[in-house]
Amino acid sequence: MFGSPTLCNIEPEKDMAQDMEGDQKYELQDMKKNKKKKLGGIKTMPFILANEICDRFAATGSHANMITYLTKELNMPLVKASNTLTNFAGTASFTPLIGALIADSFAGRFWTILVASVIYELGLVSLTVSALLPQLRPPPCPAQENCKEASATQLWIIYLSLILTSIGIGGIRPCVVTFAADQFDMSKSKVESRSWNFFNWYYFCLGMASLTALTVVVYIQDNVGWGVGLAIPTIVMAFSIIVFLSGSPLYKKVKPGGSPLVRLTQVIVAAMKKRKEVAPQDTDCLYKNRELDAAISSNGRLLHSDQFKWFDRAAIMTEDDAKNPSSPNLWRLSTVHRVEELKCIIRLLPIWAAGILLVTSHSHQHSFVIIQARSMDRHLSHSFQIPPASLSIFSILTVLIGLVLYERALVPFARRFTGNPMGITCLQRMGIGFVVNILATIVSALVEIKRKAMAAQHNLLDKSSAVIPISVFWLMPQFCLHGIAEVFVSVGQLEFLYDQSPESMRSIAAALYWIAISIGNYIGTLMVSLVHKYTGKEKNWLPDRNLNRGRLEDYYWLVSGIQVLNVIYYFICAWFYTHKPLEEITEKNCEGDAELARHSATSSKTVDDANGNGEAAVTR
Repeated sequence: MFGSPTLCNIEPEKDMAQDMEGDQKYELQDMKKNKKKKLGGIKTMPFILANEICDRFAATGSHANMITYLTKELNMPLVKASNTLTNFAGTASFTPLIGALIADSFAGRFWTILVASVIYELGLVSLTVSALLPQLRPPPCPAQENCKEASATQLWIIYLSLILTSIGIGGIRPCVVTFAADQFDMSKSKVESRSWNFFNWYYFCLGMASLTALTVVVYIQDNVGWGVGLAIPTIVMAFSIIVFLSGSPLYKKVKPGGSPLVRLTQVIVAAMKKRKEVAPQDTDCLYKNRELDAAISSNGRLLHSDQFKWFDRAAIMTEDDAKNPSSPNLWRLSTVHRVEELKCIIRLLPIWAAGILLVTSHSHQHSFVIIQARSMDRHLSHSFQIPPASLSIFSILTVLIGLVLYERALVPFARRFTGNPMGITCLQRMGIGFVVNILATIVSALVEIKRKAMAAQHNLLDKSSAVIPISVFWLMPQFCLHGIAEVFVSVGQLEFLYDQSPESMRSIAAALYWIAISIGNYIGTLMVSLVHKYTGKEKNWLPDRNLNRGRLEDYYWLVSGIQVLNVIYYFICAWFYTHKPLEEITEKNCEGDAELARHSATSSKTVDDANGNGEAAVTR
């Protein structure tokens, strides 16, 4: 053995029984305190979800039709406008990591959400002002030929508003879902006993907000005016800030446990310093400290796992470490729980990465579909046309109906065969969604072929502003398939990240969800730019003005092939994934005696959680 000799079974705790008795004492005090204040629970949901619902309403209302605003009002070329929106969508999906770090490190989720909401509101105000003042837009160009593009100053006002909304989104999106979940007991036993899935209903509420924005706000933007159409989301977001703030006395506010990135770095540094040490055969010899981990393991400590054993060196106690075991130098000695936090994040990353190319595949699809829809017959009656951006309602409606059917029909049906309280695991749910999304992209290619064939049949290929006599409802199947995919992939991924991340890093886990979207959007921008640059001028796949002379269907075939490779990668990662081992603490009897605690501590057994995860449960 190299380095200092290692020691075994040195813990600052006196013994397990006394430790468990002390935990019971502290938990009883916390329970009495929470009972007295009556914080959290279902009564906080109207205040918390109002913020997220209004955020989604404002984001959808202000950005769903933005490709039309940029191309029609600011006269930007199609590819430039689409790349602009995708880049800012990528930025808005990256900032949640910063917001999550701020919330988990020192600010807490409540204050992060509140400050971010104010910044978001400032972005909406500047966007509305740009639409109201004519001098902030170029001259109108109805024919979309030889148009004068917006000046640099006019564009920078739009960019400023998009930057502010991106920063605001960064503080809201990773924190609201975790802040809402904080109001409930999200332990395995409690989740299994509930007849409803929090994440399904959370996503349902967001779907309702998006549906309202797509049907009301987008119609006003196309038929009344952009000033009014952008003012409505701005007013709604201001109202949500007031509602969220008024619920402050009711919230259960979990204190931040310190910077999670610092803890992860400490484990890596400690393992590198002890790289010459040999980990003991008995994992019980690795360093544990309940008191040190108490603030970051309120739902139970993570147990030792056999994966990534190299990091176990960080928890090896040497003679130098034993001099002060209760207050160790964390850059040299880490607890098993902190080592396992790092392992949890490493295990998540391959599954998380599969979502990046999924986002890449449809990062520009929304913009392209709006341009397609503008060239198709959108009449529902002689006097009413569906706004192109409102076509997303078919996807939202599918999500809303699909979530209800999933919760009330699929889960009970699947439970009979799998024995899993959740019906199917999160990994299985995501896999189904990946496959459905491939079908959606294939359908998109076939519909574009049909649209161009009708344009050629009526000699309209060279008339970019002409309406092709083909119903816009040909686009509906791909929206419905995307909705079905979202029910499985998006909700499943959000629940997976929350469930499998360390409890002190759940805001970061939610941020990972958005970072995948961010990276996917940036890769999508790169791919579209390369396709536009290298597919020639005569038969460019993605032309600037006339989509009828493009080859959008070839772009969709390319995207479909990428998704096939991605789903193969995902299935391999899912097959080898190992779920986190958790010593879960449940309060079956808060008056439990020390003898029961001692027995439970020494006879923990592995059980399967709601997602099929092997976890060690300590029951009190």
